[in-house]
Amino acid sequence: MHKHNRVVEQDREICKSLFNEDVLVQYVVLRRDLIDAWPLGSVVTQGCHASVSAIWSHKDDLHTLQYCSPQNIDSMHKVTLEVKGETQILNLAEKLSAGGIDHKLWIEQPENIPTCLATKPYPKSEVSSFFKKLKLCK
Repeated sequence: MHKHNRVVEQDREICKSLFNEDVLVQYVVLRRDLIDAWPLGSVVTQGCHASVSAIWSHKDDLHTLQYCSPQNIDSMHKVTLEVKGETQILNLAEKLSAGGIDHKLWIEQPENIPTCLATKPYPKSEVSSFFKKLKLCK
């Protein structure tokens, strides 16, 4: 590679790192006790409900608009995590509310069971600390 081209490429990479926004991510948190007890499709549906509700409730938010924009629609980033049960998901919802993190705690009706929660899209660096102690859902 010609020296000039190498310098241009290095400059381009520096600019990307300086000006590139954080990846936008939506966190979805499921309850492990329900994953173990309910049919898989039912649990997936709960996550979908929470995710769509969180996005729709914040449809005019700048990050949501960017996350759902035509240029990003095919490269959404979601992180799906799990908590042990109802107490833990309620505690997480409270912690997110106290931290000013917009989210939707999905409560399945008519049973009135908190099943899942999802954040609106955020830059990962703004919200990852709220989720660092949770396990990936597998």
